[in-house]
Amino acid sequence: MRRADLKAVGEVRRALRELMRHRCRTDAAEVAELLITELVTNALVHTDRGAEVSASLAATRLRVEVRDYAARRLRPYVPTADDGTHGRGLVLVQALADDWGVDALALGSGKVVWFELDGRHDAPYDGGPA
Repeated sequence: MRRADLKAVGEVRRALRELMRHRCRTDAAEVAELLITELVTNALVHTDRGAEVSASLAATRLRVEVRDYAARRLRPYVPTADDGTHGRGLVLVQALADDWGVDALALGSGKVVWFELDGRHDAPYDGGPA
């Protein structure tokens, strides 16, 4: 995906939803959709060479990786009231993901920003005391 492909963010979100459907809690899928939207949008807006997205679901652990080709290191940014909706992507990832990080690739090759979520279904209610 390239910067001009911001409309592809919705396609990425739908593909992730389909991956998680029937295998993860609804709330985990909703959080994953929000976080992948933030990371892909950031990669497309802040780089000129596009991004690559991968998602894997092993048992009930979801891992999403967004690779961009910018060497610039990411840092969570605490926005002020004047920033509107700008600058909250990594703060959301930090707050909502079970784990996350940034892996630098070989010099000049960019980085991978990733997050993981536990998407396991809750145990069904068995009628016993709570």
